[in-house]
Amino acid sequence: MPGTHLLPPNLLKLFAPRPPLPYTRPLDRDIDRVKPKSVDGVAQILAQLREDKTQGLINAGQGETMEEGEEPTFTLAEEVKRQVRREERKKKKEDEFKIAKENYKPQENPEAAGDPYKTLFVAHLPKHATENDVRREFERFGSLERVRIVRDKKGRSRKYAFVVFERERDMKGTISVTSA
Repeated sequence: MPGTHLLPPNLLKLFAPRPPLPYTRPLDRDIDRVKPKSVDGVAQILAQLREDKTQGLINAGQGETMEEGEEPTFTLAEEVKRQVRREERKKKKEDEFKIAKENYKPQENPEAAGDPYKTLFVAHLPKHATENDVRREFERFGSLERVRIVRDKKGRSRKYAFVVFERERDMKGTISVTSA
């Protein structure tokens, strides 16, 4: 630490290293009598468990049932088929997302209209809520221009809505009341 040599001797003592701790023998056991422990890996146990599991499946085919929580083992060919199907599903999902992303044009959507400064996003709506319910709830803060509950392709509510007020100050008054 720069400048510590300028300190008086009583403060310099505070920065001096402490003496090393003296060694004491452990009280709980004698070091000379401690025997080394034999520690092995779990490979042998895992191999035995796999063998027992396959034996259980073989016996299950002879009338016994599998235990609760036990999963069937698959052959390598079955595992490969499952992996291929999993990758195909993933690829299909990615393709659908890519197509949806290319086709999404909010500027052309007639439902996506309104001034963002007058728009309030409402989340966690009940599944059965209608536009009239939301309108009735928010009209007490000011007059509304429009209310839109977002729905999926099947017409089910996505449980969120956009409420567009006629005046920006009405929407800001709603925020101060709902966030309190």
